[in-house]
Amino acid sequence: MRLFHRPVLIATLTTAVLTLPACGSGTPAGKDGVTLTITANAISGGKNTAAAEWIKQWVIPRFEAAQKAAGREVRVLFQPNGVGDEQYKTKVALDLKSRTGADVIDLDGIWVGEFAQAGYLKPLTELGGTAVETWEGWKQIPQAVQGLGIFDGKKYGLPQGTDGRVLYYNRDLFGKAGLPEPWQPKSWQEILDAGAALRRLPGVTPIQINAGTAMGEATTMQGALPLLAGTGTEIYTGGKWAGSSQAVKDVLEFYRQIYSGGLGDPKLQQEAKGRDKSFAEFADGRIGILAEGDYFWRAVVDPKTGVAPMAERDRVVGYARIPAKRPGAGVRGQDFVSMSGGAVRVLNPFSEHPRQAWELLSFMHSAEAVKAELAGAARVTSRSDVNAEVLAADPMLRFVSEEVLPITVYRPGLAVYPQVSAALQEATADVVSGKPVQEAATAYRAKVERLVGGSGNISD
Repeated sequence: MRLFHRPVLIATLTTAVLTLPACGSGTPAGKDGVTLTITANAISGGKNTAAAEWIKQWVIPRFEAAQKAAGREVRVLFQPNGVGDEQYKTKVALDLKSRTGADVIDLDGIWVGEFAQAGYLKPLTELGGTAVETWEGWKQIPQAVQGLGIFDGKKYGLPQGTDGRVLYYNRDLFGKAGLPEPWQPKSWQEILDAGAALRRLPGVTPIQINAGTAMGEATTMQGALPLLAGTGTEIYTGGKWAGSSQAVKDVLEFYRQIYSGGLGDPKLQQEAKGRDKSFAEFADGRIGILAEGDYFWRAVVDPKTGVAPMAERDRVVGYARIPAKRPGAGVRGQDFVSMSGGAVRVLNPFSEHPRQAWELLSFMHSAEAVKAELAGAARVTSRSDVNAEVLAADPMLRFVSEEVLPITVYRPGLAVYPQVSAALQEATADVVSGKPVQEAATAYRAKVERLVGGSGNISD
């Protein structure tokens, strides 16, 4: 998943561009053939090299062969990139503004809404026709995961790999504290109760829920937004941003109970490398409960390759779904919630060959193609059938696929989101530093009001 920090506002790009007829990059490959182009922020020998090789060595030859077998002459080209995410975003936006660019485009899911609002994307059905709705892959992608490519109720892209947030806990510490195992809290209060039991253990920080600005987007994605989803709302819904609503106050109150109640380490939230330190402390048996994504399992505490390896990870580390504030109080009336991120692939609305471009896009998201892209790695994909096969030997990642993805939520793909996220991070920092919840919520609302164009765009 790609996160960005200094967003390019694509609707205000000032680069002069001529108004051109719809052209895309699909050009004739011969009398009866076409050329299609794929672009991604990937390049052989550089950034995302594995993705680049998959496109060049697997997707292109196999798709061309399949088309030839069907009696069609199709040539596929790859336009590689190896730049920063914001530079790539700008390049794609300028291509689409000038009605050029690749036919199939790789985008961060959080950009979808912004591109759609600027007129740079169209719903898939408007480009690919009826074949879009009848595509076999939709049945394999949970509705919640499809949300990564949806804006204003319309499907603009196909989700690639994704992830999910959970609560990790140390089984050994739970045993010493007299807590049940397996553990699955059913409310925020049960998390606090477990924290109170863990507090009796010397040298143990009971709960780590990322907070403050030093943690950056990790505060929002691992902490504030899952908690907000647990109140039954989202940061942006119905065309309005959450202000100083009761839901936001409930989230901040939960932070207050943890960090003013001796259940969390306030100083850790202020350190530049506080998140990395929390990883090390959990691996060392000094944090009882930690809210994180499946990245933590795969890349942090992996016994062999993790940055904070735990030799007995599979025995010691437990995991649970994040509960709603109380049963049934979460988004969509759910008992449990999560947050996810990820990338999507979209179609260029100015392609000369949108039907063939859809065939290429859907081919890239077939079960066979997704498995080929994994190249034997165990990672959560958007497809349930692929996950059932490739995650069979990893119970935690299978848990994310089967139990977490169906209940997840995604960030709004709008240009102003990063600034709203920063304001929410500041609100958690205020509470952790001891400010009253009401004061922190009021300050947050004032910042959001300035960011989103007035109180009419805020829901209290």
